[in-house]
Amino acid sequence: MTRLFTEKKLVIATHNNGKLVEFRALLAPYGVTLTSSGELGLPEPEETGATFRENALIKARAAMRATGLPALADDSGLCVNALHGDPGLFSARWAGPDRDFLFAMRRVHEALGTNADRSAFFICLLALVWPDDHAEIVEGRCDGEIAWPPRGTKGHGYDPVFQPQGETRTFAEMEGDEKNAISHRGRALAALTKLFAVA
Repeated sequence: MTRLFTEKKLVIATHNNGKLVEFRALLAPYGVTLTSSGELGLPEPEETGATFRENALIKARAAMRATGLPALADDSGLCVNALHGDPGLFSARWAGPDRDFLFAMRRVHEALGTNADRSAFFICLLALVWPDDHAEIVEGRCDGEIAWPPRGTKGHGYDPVFQPQGETRTFAEMEGDEKNAISHRGRALAALTKLFAVA
């Protein structure tokens, strides 16, 4: 049964400041005090799931158990159709230990080679977990294509090479509110915030 979120504090289970900025902007109307796993110095759990859903739950439960507070985690990735869905679950790992996303974007570009199919999508699974282990899970998706060379300086991750359908700009060329209105994470949060009461 769906549960409404009425708590006043929430841990965002991420060490990614770009994601945290997006969550703070999108959840600002709901009067919830946010902190993050990174700000609290929590270790990153090993993402051993076989799906985005499983990894989101692993991260949310780890933050909830470490703090005793409700926790929200996302697992998201860039899925390139001509690469059989890669980098997908391994989107962050394609950036290497230094999280070098210019390197990761170049890997995608080189793997595509001369393939005419540049279609891709971003997907986001959000898991919201309460201290009693109740979980609500929602999904958001944004379709588009891979652009090259990278364009724009906003956003994070693969944003400079992802051009959403109906747009001539990449995510990294959009203002935050424009991107959030159509992004995979924005769409997932729009579904999730139906569980939140406006402050």
